[in-house]
Amino acid sequence: MSRTQAKKHFSVNDLQEQTKGVVCRKDEGVLDEIPGAYKSIDEVMANQSDLTKTLHELKQVLCVKG
Repeated sequence: MSRTQAKKHFSVNDLQEQTKGVVCRKDEGVLDEIPGAYKSIDEVMANQSDLTKTLHELKQVLCVKG
């Protein structure tokens, strides 16, 4: 969803719940980055399975935003 939609749809409490166990900011300033605002990567890849072939799967271990 768009950043504006995320800010309207989710609350800081939602952000705190979705990022439990993650060291990050948990305030209105980053509400548009809430995990629930993003599409599932598994769904995205499944929707284009006729266009691509998965050779390797990478897992994110760290995200740094400046």
